[in-house]
Amino acid sequence: MPEPDATTTHGPAPDARPVEAIIGKNIAKRVVWIGPPLVLVFGLVSGWLGALSAFIGVVIVAVNFVVGGYLLTAAARVSLSLYHAAALFGFFIRLGLITLTMVLIVSVFEIDRVAMGVSAVVSYLGLLTLETIAVAKGAERELEWN
Repeated sequence: MPEPDATTTHGPAPDARPVEAIIGKNIAKRVVWIGPPLVLVFGLVSGWLGALSAFIGVVIVAVNFVVGGYLLTAAARVSLSLYHAAALFGFFIRLGLITLTMVLIVSVFEIDRVAMGVSAVVSYLGLLTLETIAVAKGAERELEWN
């Protein structure tokens, strides 16, 4: 079997940095800017139950981003086709898991559904916005594919 050429670009890159996992962790780190205001607002509006519910919603979203990053990193190490499938279908699966997790939590515990749901949506969109701003300003230059 001939050795692969150094210019081959269609195979997995086992020595590459886990860029997607790093991005997922970076997004989750920015939860310190989104989470406390949401918990505070819902704590003031709905009391401690609202604050706890908002906290749970934010944590679910942060964990979702980290899991998504690791899922894409693992898929990229296998093949480009699996990476594409994980990116497309993984998004919908992870949104389904967010919904399922929230439904299970609400069915088992006394939770403020509005606070948890709104905080999940706001934190999801807010974290994506913060990551977009960071990338646009060049804060993630170490992750560029040069």
